[in-house]
Amino acid sequence: MRTTFSQDLQAIGERVVADGLRRFGKPELQAALVALDPVTGNILAVVGGRDFRVSQFNRATRSRRQPGSAFKPLLFAAALEHGYSPVSVLEGLANIAPQGPDEWSPRNADGTTPDTLTLRAALLESNNRAASVLQQRVGSRPVLKLASDVGLHDLPDVPSLSLGTGLVSPLELTAAFAAFPNGGLAVRPRGILSVTDADGVTVFEDIPRAERVIAQETAYQMVSMLADVIDRGTGTAVRQWGIRAPIGGKTGTTNDFKDAWFVGFSSSIVAGVWVGFDQPETIGREAYGSKYALPIWSDFMRQALRSRPGDEFVVPSGLHDEPLCRISYLRAVEGCPTYTEYFKEGDQVPSRLCPLHQGTIKQRVRRAMQDFFTGLGKKVRGIFR
Repeated sequence: MRTTFSQDLQAIGERVVADGLRRFGKPELQAALVALDPVTGNILAVVGGRDFRVSQFNRATRSRRQPGSAFKPLLFAAALEHGYSPVSVLEGLANIAPQGPDEWSPRNADGTTPDTLTLRAALLESNNRAASVLQQRVGSRPVLKLASDVGLHDLPDVPSLSLGTGLVSPLELTAAFAAFPNGGLAVRPRGILSVTDADGVTVFEDIPRAERVIAQETAYQMVSMLADVIDRGTGTAVRQWGIRAPIGGKTGTTNDFKDAWFVGFSSSIVAGVWVGFDQPETIGREAYGSKYALPIWSDFMRQALRSRPGDEFVVPSGLHDEPLCRISYLRAVEGCPTYTEYFKEGDQVPSRLCPLHQGTIKQRVRRAMQDFFTGLGKKVRGIFR
C-alpha cells in the first residue's frame, strides 16, 4: 500500500501538538492537526489528539465542532464571486448588536464602533458585525453552495452561519481552505494512493480529483486578504514564530471560548489546528484561536516549510492592480501608506482620493472638486426623492 503521508511532517505534527498543549498546563485539553498538499489533496500529516496511547479517538477526522470565525473566508469568497471587491464598503455596522466575541475589535478614538468597513478590513479584523451584514447582503444560499462545493456539508441556513455555527471536522475545514492557494479548486483529501495484492497487481488506485468552485481571480483576492490577516490582523503572532514565507490564514473562536482554531496555507501546504475539550466547555479566559491554536500551527509550519518551501503566489492575468491607501482604502495621495489592491473584471475601483493624508497641492484641489460634486449630487438626489 502506498500512502500520501510524510513521515517527517507527521513527526513534526505529533511533536508540536504535544509541546503546544503542554504549555497550557491543562491535562484534559485536546488538539488536532491536519496538513495537506493544496494542489492534490494529499494528506501529509494527521494528529488526532495529544496522546494516542491514552485516547485512540481521531479528532482530526471524526470530531465535528463549530469553526467560529475560521468559516468567514467562505462567506467572503462567496461575496467576491457575487459582485463584491476587497474594498467594497459595508455600512450600518454600528446599528446592529454585537454578534458573539470579537477576536479583535479596534474602536474609534471616541470609543464608538466603526459604522463602515471594507471587506478587507472586516476580514483582517474578524469583525462579526460586518460578517453578519455581508451574509444578509449576499444571502445564505451562495455561501452554503460554496461551502458544500469545498466539502462542508449539512450546515444550517441560519443568520449566524457567517459566524461559523455549523459543524465541521478539522480535516474538512483544512481541505476547504485549499481552494484559496490552489487557484479556486476544491480538492478531495486522500491518504491512500494505491493498494497492490500479493502478486503485485494494483487492486485499488485513488486518482486525485479537483473541481473549480471559484474563479482564479477570486481565489487570489482571498489569498491577498488572508495574507493581510497575518500581516496586520488577528494572525500577526505568526510572524513572531519566525515564518517569513508568503502565507495566509484565519483564526477562529466560538462562543464561550469552547473551540480555538487556526487554518492557514503557503503555496505548498495547507494546515489546520483545532484546540478544545472533548466535551465542549470553556477552554479558558479569552481563549481565542490566536492564543491557543495559532502557536501550534506556527510551530508546525515553521518546521514544515524547511522541507516544503512555499513560493510566491502567482497573480492571475485577469486581475489588475491599483495602489491604494492602507488606511482609507481609497486612491493614494502623497503621504499615504500604500498597498497593492487587486481588482477583477467588473469590480468597482475607488475613484475618490484619500481624505486622511495631505497630498500635493494638485491632489488637494482635485479632492476638493470631488467633494464639491459629490455634495452637489446628494442635494440633487434629495430634491427628487
